[in-house]
Amino acid sequence: MNDSTGTPVTVIGLGLMGQALAAAFLKAGHPTTVWNRTPSKADQLVAQGAQLAPTITDALKAGSLTIICVTDYSAFYKLFGGDEVELGGTTLINVSSGSSTQAREAARWAEQRGARYLDGAIMAIPPAIGTADAVLLHSGSQTDFEVHEPALGALGTVTYLGADPGLASLYDVAGLAMMWSVLNAWLQGTAILRTAGVDAATYAPFARQIAAGVAEWLPGYAEQIDNGSFPAEVSALETDARAMEHLIEESEAVGVNAELPKLLKTMADRAIAAGHGKEQYPVLIEEFGKIGNA
Repeated sequence: MNDSTGTPVTVIGLGLMGQALAAAFLKAGHPTTVWNRTPSKADQLVAQGAQLAPTITDALKAGSLTIICVTDYSAFYKLFGGDEVELGGTTLINVSSGSSTQAREAARWAEQRGARYLDGAIMAIPPAIGTADAVLLHSGSQTDFEVHEPALGALGTVTYLGADPGLASLYDVAGLAMMWSVLNAWLQGTAILRTAGVDAATYAPFARQIAAGVAEWLPGYAEQIDNGSFPAEVSALETDARAMEHLIEESEAVGVNAELPKLLKTMADRAIAAGHGKEQYPVLIEEFGKIGNA
């Protein structure tokens, strides 16, 4: 959804992602002001119609919405913490990398200085920005989000998560956990099959089918977790643990690293020892909710 009124926006931080954000705003017809510590990074955007602000304060004054895309929260405070930077009345959306704690602290810090603050996370690579494939997560004031949602629609598919400013960061790392877990499982299987001469391209369609099938289980498993009840409707954890042992044995027999399945088997064994062997796999949420063996 694009904002036909052409809301003025500012983008601070012109790495690859910041440049992509500014370019998407320009393409959607938004007057776009940019600022970067190294001004030459704005040259291509200026050629496309962006305005290069001489100072951060000038950049903040130019737009009713400011997107901050810098390395981390330390860089954020270095840029905006000076006495000469006027934040009063501005709306900041910080998509810089950081933790949920840092996001909440930044929200309080900005609000104490008279700014409105939303935290954000971008679940996309720079070339996807401006398309529906780019997912942008936001958390903080719902009112502030709704005011700027039409303009943010120029960047991709925007989602509001809730009033807690830390939610965008938490969803970000939860998404990374899913991504790496799927990729690691695929790599484990690929490594096993390569020992029999099956290449990755041959295995990939089957792996994709399995991943899609497992994804269909998530709503039902989520209901079990939220209810705190794990009836073994499909398979008991103790059955899954035996299959894990088979995976470990097969991996080791063909000379493939078995550290990942051994880790999962250790967690399953702890849950079984705690009396959860007859329950379904999502009961392992109790193990994932612990630090170490505590």
